[in-house]
Amino acid sequence: MNLQGKTIALGVTGGIAVYKAVELLRLLTKAGATVHVIMTRAATEFVTPLTFQTLSGNPVHTELFNLIQEQEIGHISLADRADALVIAPATANCIGKLANGIADDLLTTTVMATKAPLLLAPAMNVNMYDHPVYQENEQKLRRLGCRVVDPEPGLLACGWQGKGRLAPPEQIFAELCRVLAPQDLVGQTVLVTAGPTREELDPIRFISNHSSGRMGYALAQAARQRGARVILVSGPVALPAPVGVELVAVETACQMRQAVMERVADSTVVIKAAAVADYRAVLRNDQKIKKQGERLTIELERNPDILAELGRLEPRPLLIGFAAETAELQSHAAAKLAAKNLDMIVANDVTQEGAGFNVSTNVCQLLFRDGSNEPLPLMDKQELADLILDRVLDLLQHRG
Repeated sequence: MNLQGKTIALGVTGGIAVYKAVELLRLLTKAGATVHVIMTRAATEFVTPLTFQTLSGNPVHTELFNLIQEQEIGHISLADRADALVIAPATANCIGKLANGIADDLLTTTVMATKAPLLLAPAMNVNMYDHPVYQENEQKLRRLGCRVVDPEPGLLACGWQGKGRLAPPEQIFAELCRVLAPQDLVGQTVLVTAGPTREELDPIRFISNHSSGRMGYALAQAARQRGARVILVSGPVALPAPVGVELVAVETACQMRQAVMERVADSTVVIKAAAVADYRAVLRNDQKIKKQGERLTIELERNPDILAELGRLEPRPLLIGFAAETAELQSHAAAKLAAKNLDMIVANDVTQEGAGFNVSTNVCQLLFRDGSNEPLPLMDKQELADLILDRVLDLLQHRG
């Protein structure tokens, strides 16, 4: 998610997991956010404020009464400036104070004063985490509207084994993006296909394509952040699963078809971003095909056309397709839109610089069943994913 123009207050409390907050800060600044770090006195025992100041480019705030710092931020309170406030790590002590309205330092005072959404990422000893008092405090904050990223089980710094490890920074970042995103897809179930498929010729070789899966994964992540339930049917890719989505891993086109058709009845939107192989070998050899002669002929047969099958369903979900072309982009995409009975198709010329497979950007056109089209400039695939979902939302509303 692009956080350009967003101001995030990052609260850091005292615990061994403070070093992970540095990585969270890096993710936030990389996404374009302006970050103001508030450290408790205990947090500064683990990582110096200079580290956070260097990475954020802003003064680190540690004291409730500091006239020099107050002047540096232009007399604008952190509570009013923040679009969201995240505390990572959040200790049992900090959560206990917040749950009981205690504001005795800069961080707890800022939380009490802000109207921005609050995200907590707890980290502590497993016995502290399991203690009824702590659990009651956390549940109270949840009831009051705070979002919580649950800690993970594992070996803790204190030597105990159990739940209490700070969630990975990528997971905290994803949940913060969800907090900031418009929740306009709540109630929708979005099924996304992504990546290539592989059609084996023998135990070693296969037919595939250059799809990295980035576009489909960006769509799944964006839909999840906007409140949808997301099912991601993915071919083989080297990407981590987006947080909070139901991932179904497949390899072949037939496996992808089965996974999609088993889940389409529960889906209100299907976005077919996968690059599915059109053909597979008629005969899959059980042994490695040995080199012999100057030529090798392999007979291929058509794979099922998943998109066309979805288009024939009655009733059918809102259906979005993709067209990767190398010539006559608009006419080929329009023909596919009509033949597959789609509501919208995302078309791109993979020969264009910055478009196509294995890049983080895309240049495409959106074509609609009413004959209209929307050319789009070069943009990041995550940005494009949100724009596509904006159009999906328009189509859903038009459908009624």
